[in-house]
Amino acid sequence: MFDMSNLKKIPQLAAAAPEAMKGFQELDKAALADGAISKKNKELMAIAVALTTQCGYCLEVHRKAAIAAGATEQELAETTFVAVALRAGAALTHGTHLMADSQC
Repeated sequence: MFDMSNLKKIPQLAAAAPEAMKGFQELDKAALADGAISKKNKELMAIAVALTTQCGYCLEVHRKAAIAAGATEQELAETTFVAVALRAGAALTHGTHLMADSQC
């Protein structure tokens, strides 16, 4: 299903639900704007989330934005391993649900 050309259909969604699209665009713009956290770091966070949610569209959009904001290949690699560590950590901590409760 993943095909970057699908993004060309976003105007159709916007036309069908203009108020919702306007709200999304305003939220997206505000969330990713420079603030206490730089735009570059916000884009790197977006990449980590996209890696975790496995959204190919987000990966491509935010990779380009991160590079435009000054992210280096090393920063992209380190961001990747933050996402890797969190996914592995989540599997580890959720694995605790499989263990017998020794206090029962």
